[in-house]
Amino acid sequence: MIMAKRDYYEVLGVPRNASVDEIKKSYRKAAMQWHPDRNPGNKDAEEKFKEAAEAYEVLSDESKRQRYNQFGHEGLRPGADFHTYTNFDDIFRHFSDIFGGGIGSSIFEDVFTGGRSHSRSRAQTGVHGSDQKIRLKLTLEEIATGVEKKLKVKRYKTCDVCSGSGAKAGSLKATCPACGGKGEIRQVARSVFGQFVSVTMCNNCDGEGRIIKEQCSSCGGEGRVHGETTIKVNVPAGVSEGNYIPLHGQGNAGQRGGPPGDLIVMVEEEPHKIFTRNGDDIILDLLFSYPQAALGAEIEVPTLTGRAKLKIESGTQSGKILRMRGKGIPSLRGDYRGDQLVRINVWIPTHLSKEDKELLRSLGKSDNIQPHEGDKSAHSDKSFFEKMKDIFS
Repeated sequence: MIMAKRDYYEVLGVPRNASVDEIKKSYRKAAMQWHPDRNPGNKDAEEKFKEAAEAYEVLSDESKRQRYNQFGHEGLRPGADFHTYTNFDDIFRHFSDIFGGGIGSSIFEDVFTGGRSHSRSRAQTGVHGSDQKIRLKLTLEEIATGVEKKLKVKRYKTCDVCSGSGAKAGSLKATCPACGGKGEIRQVARSVFGQFVSVTMCNNCDGEGRIIKEQCSSCGGEGRVHGETTIKVNVPAGVSEGNYIPLHGQGNAGQRGGPPGDLIVMVEEEPHKIFTRNGDDIILDLLFSYPQAALGAEIEVPTLTGRAKLKIESGTQSGKILRMRGKGIPSLRGDYRGDQLVRINVWIPTHLSKEDKELLRSLGKSDNIQPHEGDKSAHSDKSFFEKMKDIFS
């Protein structure tokens, strides 16, 4: 499934002049709606939850918001100071000021899990693997037809020796003596304002509740090792620069049996030698001889899927744009296909023989060859500029 980034204001349902408080309120509402505990097993809700967090991080930061308003998503490309959320705990930590509490006690625990801590959740499932990003360069021909690609990805893989447990074969895990198997440490402090309880992850077991007595010699107790994997990805026709394809469960393996992260495939377009893309249309600059332009001709021109015939009417002016319908790039939605726009450029020879010059001088004496006052060339024709504006706007 391909996903193009939506406008961040649309994601949060706020106007472009919304205040920080309005943005914060809308994000809290969206996060409540799409939280995974309210939508168990719903991958679409999971993506919307992460999407809302990403939108809030940009729009709540004055400098990032200004950059986004000016340049859109391009202003937040790699190299810009932008956060990537690898899992839900990451989001909880980053926005703890919105939802209240600390790492071990967020509003989501109270509302959705009855006070169950994230540390306890990790104690049951291991440490969640992180997401990975990989860039995939595509030619316009591949974008026009869709393509299956094989990607070599370096990532953490589940250890084959211990099957991801991190423990030596035949060795069992023991209850963590520091937290008693809870994966968290609770501390009570008293003050003149009353009693305060803080909950932190147990550092002795990294929040898992159990410790390994004898570590696996292959992975050193992590349950995962570095490796390289070949992954197939199906790219649909019509993608463009900035689109991304999430491959769920294809990211880094989790520690000690934790679930894997996702692999995010970022689409990049390779520059083409003869075609220029404009949305779903493609533009081809075609060199045409003077006799062909004056007399007309039927020629074969290159397209993204082969060659096709194009009829040039007699008297075609340099700069004229001819449209080849349906020869462009299909819409990502699949409901239509763009066109190929052929821009005629009359070629002027630079090397002439003596005979060529004599023929041209003789031809130049004809009254039909010379331009007359009031004639409009392609470059002075207002409709030409209007067409160009439509193409490049």
